[in-house]
Amino acid sequence: MTGDETGEPTASEPTVLVVDDEEGLADLYAIWLREEYAVETAYDGEAAIDALDENVDVVLLDRQMPGVSGDDVLETIRERGLDCRVAMVTAVEPELDIVDLGFDDYLRKPVDRDTLRETVDRLVRRSAYDDTVQRYFAAARKHALLTESNDPTVTESAEFETLEQRLDDLRGRLDDVTEDFDEDDYEVLFRRLSADDE
Repeated sequence: MTGDETGEPTASEPTVLVVDDEEGLADLYAIWLREEYAVETAYDGEAAIDALDENVDVVLLDRQMPGVSGDDVLETIRERGLDCRVAMVTAVEPELDIVDLGFDDYLRKPVDRDTLRETVDRLVRRSAYDDTVQRYFAAARKHALLTESNDPTVTESAEFETLEQRLDDLRGRLDDVTEDFDEDDYEVLFRRLSADDE
């Protein structure tokens, strides 16, 4: 964990919780992030749940862990109403089950340093956005992942249709908040909207 000279995180530093049962990998992610963020690590789902509180801004969450899985940790985060962004960092291929999971981004292992840092930077920025925008980005990410699937039945499913309807509803509410975007996030949103309108 980074912080002031006493080792305590400073108030201005967002806190990232890295959760992975591969301790070496969790520690590596922490090293990559600690220059800019206060970083905590948890090596299993139970430790992650114990570490969760209102001070955590971003969670990097391994999906496959023995005992308490990443999906279980994610469910706990949402049940507690914690206002943190969550990126699943996992080797698990995304399937239809991701539609109802409350994550904000999904990274496939192996993940390099730049990708990890860019993802955390983006999620920290998004944490300041209106809830509608956060939900839009999460739904758009799921849509993109499922659209890339090699299984044609995925995009023909009722779940996928429901996801597309959710995207349409959220898109209709975005006009009032786009003025607060920074250039990078506005570009992401603009590309997404343009693709949907084609």
